[in-house]
Amino acid sequence: MKRRLGIAICLVLVPNLLAAERTLDPTFESEGSISPRGKIDRTVFARLRQERIAPARLCTDAVFLRRVYVDVIGTLPTAEEAQRFLTDANPNKRRDLIDALLARDEFAEYWALKWCDLLRVKAEFPVNLWPNAVQAYHRWLKTSLQANLRYDQFVRAILCSSGSNFRDPQVNFYRSAQTKQPEALARAVALTFMGTRAEKWPPEKLAEMSVFFSYLGYKKTAEWKEEIVYFDMQKYLAEGPQTAVLPDGTTVTLRPDQDPREVFADWLISPRNPYFAKCIVNRVWSWLLGRGIIHEPDDIRPDNPPVNPKLLELLEQELFAARYDLKALFRLILNSKVYQLSSIPQSDNPDAGRYFAYYPLRRLDAEVLVDALCQITGTTEEYSSAIPEPFTFIPPHQRSIALADGSITSTFLEMFGRPPRDTGLESERSTRPSAAQRLHLLNSSHIQRKIQESERLRELVRGSASPQETATRIYLTILARLPTQRELQVFERYSKSDIVQGQEALIDLVWALINSVEFLYRH
Repeated sequence: MKRRLGIAICLVLVPNLLAAERTLDPTFESEGSISPRGKIDRTVFARLRQERIAPARLCTDAVFLRRVYVDVIGTLPTAEEAQRFLTDANPNKRRDLIDALLARDEFAEYWALKWCDLLRVKAEFPVNLWPNAVQAYHRWLKTSLQANLRYDQFVRAILCSSGSNFRDPQVNFYRSAQTKQPEALARAVALTFMGTRAEKWPPEKLAEMSVFFSYLGYKKTAEWKEEIVYFDMQKYLAEGPQTAVLPDGTTVTLRPDQDPREVFADWLISPRNPYFAKCIVNRVWSWLLGRGIIHEPDDIRPDNPPVNPKLLELLEQELFAARYDLKALFRLILNSKVYQLSSIPQSDNPDAGRYFAYYPLRRLDAEVLVDALCQITGTTEEYSSAIPEPFTFIPPHQRSIALADGSITSTFLEMFGRPPRDTGLESERSTRPSAAQRLHLLNSSHIQRKIQESERLRELVRGSASPQETATRIYLTILARLPTQRELQVFERYSKSDIVQGQEALIDLVWALINSVEFLYRH
C-alpha cells in the first residue's frame, strides 16, 4: 500500500520531462533570450533555420546547475551548493560555475573514468592488465587530467611509451588489446585516437598501418606480473622496412634509429591530420550533448557524414587555436546556449535531436547514479575482487566514479549498464532503461535500506521547522531545485494524513523522488 502511495506522490509531484510542451514550464524552461552568444550558437542555429526546426527554450538555473554538475564532474550539487547558486544574482554565475567545476578534483576523477572505458583499463580477462598496472595506469590518467596535459602530448605519451607496466603506466595501452598482434594494436589506435573502425578498412590499408606497431617487444621481469614493453631495435634492424604508408596514403621514410611509433605519432597529432582533432572534438561534443556531430563518435567514415560539417570544422579550429587544451574546448561548449537549451523540444520534427535543437534526456551513468544515492543518504557501497591475486578491496568511502579497475563491479553497476571494457567502443556503456532497473529502484532492500537507515536524512528532518521546510531541503538535496508551491501543498497534506506516521512521509517522499524521471535522467 505504501509503495502505491509513493508512486502516486511521484506522479503528482514531479513534472513529466518526457512530454513536449508548447507552453512554458517554469520548472525546466526560462524566458531567457536564445539569441546566439558565440560561434557555436550561430553555427547550430543557422542549421536549425535551414532545417526549419525551432530550438528549445533556455533551461532554468536549477536545471543548468544539476546538468553541468553531472556532465562535468559526475556529481550532484549539495543542497548548500544548490541554494547558493539559485540565490546568486550575478548575471555571469553560469560561466563562473563552469570555471569552478573544471578546476575541481572530481573533474579528473570523472574523466579518468571515461578514458578508462576507452582504454580498456581492466585487471582481469580478457584484458589482463593485473591490479598493480591498473592502479598505475589510472593514476597517470587522473594526474594528466588534473594537470590539463595538452591532448596532443597526452596521446603522444601513450603511443610512444616504453618501459615497465608498473612504473611507465602508459605502456599498458599496448597490453590492453586482446592480442599483441600488430593488426590488433593498429585497430586499437585507430578506434581510440582516430575514431574509426579499422576492421572496415581495405585489408591492405590496415596492414600498412600495422607496420608502425610491428616492432614492439615484451619481456617479463623477476617482479610478479611486471612486463617491459619496448621498441625491439634488433628485430627492426634485421627485417624492418625502409618506408611505410600512413592511413592517409602518404609514404614516409623510416630511419633505423627511430621507433616507427614516433613517426606515426608525429603524423597523427599534426594539425593537418584528417582524423585526430575531428575525433576528439566529436567525442567531447557527444559526451556533453548526448550525440556526436558524427554518430557514433567512434565510427568516422566517408559514408557516415557529420550532420553539421561547419560545426565540426569550427570545433577543430577552436581546438587548434587553444593548442589542444581540452578544458578550453569544454569551456567553449558549456558556455554556449546550445548546451544550455531545455530538454523540452519546441518542434515535432523527428530530426530535431540530430541537429541539437534541445538537450537530450539521458539516464545517469551507473557510477554517477549510485554515487548520487550514496551522497543523498550518506551511505557507502562495498567493492572487492578476489581474482586475480592479490585480492583487491576498495575503501568504503571511495566513490564509484573513482574506481580504476573495470573488473571490480557490483550487481548494481552491471544492471545499470557499466561497460565491461572489453572493446573500447562507446556503445559498450548502456543507458537504456530496463524492467530490472525499475524493480531494483522501486522494490529492492538495497535502496530501501539506504533511505531508512540514513542518518543524514534524519538530521535533515530534525533541523526543519515544518513539513514545507523539510520538503524544500529534500528537493534541494535530490533534485537541486526548490519545490513548486503545488508540490509543497501536496506533501504537507500527505505528511498530515492518517496514513503515515512519524518519518514515513519523509521516507515516502525521498523514495518517490529518486524513482522519478527528473532524478534518474540528465535533463
